Amino acid sequence: MANLPQQLLDVLRCPVTGSRLVQEGAVLRSTAEGPDGGALTYELDEGIPVLLPAERRVVRAS
Repeated sequence: MANLPQQLLDVLRCPVTGSRLVQEGAVLRSTAEGPDGGALTYELDEGIPVLLPAERRVVRAS
């Protein structure tokens, strides 16, 4: 997985906490704790950040 450009990471924010996001492999992780006390993670789908909570994601049929 290629890294997202720093310019994009500079403007992306966690939709729940409003904190910056950092890339860790194939996920983005919030820099602030979420409601459950842990960092929130968001998937990258083919290099595109999916900034939806897991329960709101729609799985595409292959």
